[in-house]
Amino acid sequence: MTKTAAARKKGRISIASRLGVPVLFMIAILVGEKAFHPTGLLRTYLDAGFFFFAGLFLVRFFDVLILAWYARQEKPFPLPVLLHSLILAVFNLVILFAILKNVLHVNLTPYLATSAVLTMVIGLAFQGVMGNVFSGMSLHFTKTLGRGDWVAIATHEGVVLDTNWRETRILDRNSNVVIIPNSVIATERIINYSRPDHRTALHFSFKISASAPAGDVLEALLETARDCTHVLKEPSPKAYLASYDETGLSYILKFWIGDFGLKDIILTEIGRLAWYKLRRRGIQVAVSWTDRIRELADAIEAARPAGEILDQARSRIEDTSAVERTAAILLASSFLRDQEGEGRLMVGDEDLHSLATRVRRSNYAKGEVLCRQGEKGTSCYVVGRGRVHGEIVYEEGGKKFITEFAVGPGGIFGEMSLFTGLPRTATGVVTEESELVKIEAHDFAVLLEGNVQLAEVIAEMVTARNAQNKEFLKKIKELSEKDIEHGTNKKSVLEYLKNFVRSLKK
Repeated sequence: MTKTAAARKKGRISIASRLGVPVLFMIAILVGEKAFHPTGLLRTYLDAGFFFFAGLFLVRFFDVLILAWYARQEKPFPLPVLLHSLILAVFNLVILFAILKNVLHVNLTPYLATSAVLTMVIGLAFQGVMGNVFSGMSLHFTKTLGRGDWVAIATHEGVVLDTNWRETRILDRNSNVVIIPNSVIATERIINYSRPDHRTALHFSFKISASAPAGDVLEALLETARDCTHVLKEPSPKAYLASYDETGLSYILKFWIGDFGLKDIILTEIGRLAWYKLRRRGIQVAVSWTDRIRELADAIEAARPAGEILDQARSRIEDTSAVERTAAILLASSFLRDQEGEGRLMVGDEDLHSLATRVRRSNYAKGEVLCRQGEKGTSCYVVGRGRVHGEIVYEEGGKKFITEFAVGPGGIFGEMSLFTGLPRTATGVVTEESELVKIEAHDFAVLLEGNVQLAEVIAEMVTARNAQNKEFLKKIKELSEKDIEHGTNKKSVLEYLKNFVRSLKK
C-alpha cells in the first residue's frame, strides 16, 4: 500500500469515528425510547440528549466537509489545531446552552454570572499563557514565519524548527535550540530571510588604501562576486564606494544568495577571493594606525642616503629572486616546447629569462575563474604550483555535453587564444591555491620580435593541432565557421602573430 493510499484510509477511519460517536448515541436513545417508552422527566432528558448529539453530529459533519475540501484541493488548513479545537468547543457549548434553556428550561443566568467570575479568575491566572496562545494565532494567520524559514528574532538568528500555540523553536548558528515564547516574538522585530522567496542580499564591507584607483577596486569586487559559486547571477552583484576618511576608502559589495544558511561560508569565500584579486592588482587593504606609523618610520629611515642605498640593494635582490622564480617556472613548463619531438625548447633559455622580467607571476585562490568559454582572450597561464580545472561545453545531436580536464604544474591553459586570437574554447577554474604566470599578448610580442622563425613554427604547430580537432571544434557553439577556418589556416595564424610584432612599432 502506498503512503497516499494509507493516508486516505486513515482519514476515512478518522471521519467515521468522529461522525460515528454521535450517531451511535442518537440510535441508542431512539432504541431506548422505543423499547421502554419513558415518560415525564426521563423522557425530557432523553430528548435533550438526542438534540445535543444531533447538534454535535451537524457540527462535526460540516467540519469534516470543510477539512475534506482542503485535502482534495491539496491546500493546508488555515487554522492551527488549537484554534480549530476552540471553535468546535464554542459551537458545542452554544448547542449545550440552547438545549439547557429551551428543552430542559434551565435558568442559566446564575451559572453564567458565576462562570464569568470564574473565567476572569482563570484569565488572570493564565494571562501569560493566553498571551502566548493569541500571539501564536497571530503569527500563524499573518504567516510571519514557518518551519524551515531562516529568521532573526531580537539577537537570535537561526532556522525555525517548530512553532506551536505557546512557543517558537529555532536552531541557531551555534547548533543550539533557542525557545522563544510567542508573546516575546510578537513584541520583537522579526526578519524573515526566506520570504517572499529564498533570495537574500548580503553586504561585505572593505576598507582599501586611498592610493588604490577606485575603478580597479570596484572591478575586482564585482569579479569576486561573479567567481563565487554560491552568489546568484540575478540580481547581478553591485559594488559601491561608500565613504572615505584618513584611514582609507570604504567600499561595499552587495550580492544575492539563495541559501541563507550558508551565509558565513559565503562571506568567508567572498573575503578570501577578494584578498587575492586585490593583491594581484597591487591594491592594499587599509592597515591599522600602528602599521601606518611603522611604515612612516621606515619611509623616514629610507630617506637617508645610507638607507636609500640599502633599500635599493634589497629591492634588486628581491626583484632578481622573483625573476629567477618566474624563469624557473617557464623553463620547467611545456610553454614553447615542441610537442611532437622530445619536448625541446623552441627558444633559447635567455629568451625565457627575458620574458620572465616582463610577465606577472601571482597567487590565485581556489574557486577563481581565469576565463570563461566564448570570451575573447589574448593571454595564457603557465601553472607553477596548484591546479586548474578546464571545462568544455559542446553540443551534439541537439544535446549538451561536457568535457573536463585538469592542468597541473608545468602545464599551460589558454594558449590557443594567445596564439590564434580565437574565443576561449574552455572555462578555467582554479581548484586549489595556485601560483600562475600570466603571459599577455604584448609580452609575447616582444619574444616574437627577437625570434623571427618562432611565429612560423607556432603557426604550423597550432594549425596542425586545430586541423586534427576540427570536427570537435565545430561542436562548440561559441566558435563560428570563420573562427575555425582561421584557426586551421597556417597563413591566417601567421599573419595574426606578425600583427603582434607590428603593434610594438606603432
